[in-house]
Amino acid sequence: MTTTTGALKTGALGLGLAAGPALMLMGMLMFSLNDALAKWLISSHGLGQIVLLRGLAALVILLPFLIRDGTAPLLRPEKPGIQLMRVIFSTVEIFAFYFAVFYLPLADVMTYWLAAPIYVAVASPLFLGEKVGWRRWSAIMIGFVGVIITLNPSTAMFTLPALISVVGSIAFAIMLVTGRHLRGTPDKTLVFFQIAAATVVGLVMAPFDWQPVTSLREGLLLGLLGIVAMAAHILVNRALKISDVATVAPLQYSLLLWAILFGWLFFGDTPRPSMLVGAALIVGSGLFIFFRERQLKRKELVLPAVPE
Repeated sequence: MTTTTGALKTGALGLGLAAGPALMLMGMLMFSLNDALAKWLISSHGLGQIVLLRGLAALVILLPFLIRDGTAPLLRPEKPGIQLMRVIFSTVEIFAFYFAVFYLPLADVMTYWLAAPIYVAVASPLFLGEKVGWRRWSAIMIGFVGVIITLNPSTAMFTLPALISVVGSIAFAIMLVTGRHLRGTPDKTLVFFQIAAATVVGLVMAPFDWQPVTSLREGLLLGLLGIVAMAAHILVNRALKISDVATVAPLQYSLLLWAILFGWLFFGDTPRPSMLVGAALIVGSGLFIFFRERQLKRKELVLPAVPE
């Protein structure tokens, strides 16, 4: 009986440990589906229209949870100035992504966005007071080389979609940095502010680029865009609650694999060799930065912080 009970407990523990990574991988899949769906819809619908309908669908899902938890975080948010900065950059990031994905292969766009942890590492000494030593600076430089290679050093490097992709990924990085300043704000509140801000801008823009929704299927897909995004946020938040961040955060790079696969399956995009090389450098440098930060945090528990 004791052996059986122990085996059951071990099995339950194993399932619990596996649940976090499984939820994170599912969340990344949902984000990738959202991105592929957005790329398909943007070809026949206006940018403001898509952001508006996506936001309305997401808010329908999110509002019941906000009402259940109370409106105090919405009415009295912590650090209002930083909250405002975050929603401004999150709105820039959303519109930049949809603009970029219209013109560029899905895998290229995701490669730019996955450079965000590198930008966060650059911004950390300036905005978070974090020390960055030579090892992480070296990884940052390698990551920037990856970005340049992905940009394809030629006249294509200076095209508007490529430059907007870089701007969008930097905006995403600033959103992450400001998010670190708002640790006391519930996740649902942060998501609500960024979705609501983008929806308001979409509402302003929609009348100028509205395209008729010609079928029930199109209407459902436009609504599904917001629901899929909300499902992705829920899965990722749940994964971060039940697993150590160090275990699940690196799994975000599975986004690139899905982007390559969906780009090839749905849009006929064949990854350029330069994109694959640049993506490898970006992912490698991002993972190094992540695990280096994890190692330093462990050292800080027993030793004074020394930049490495």
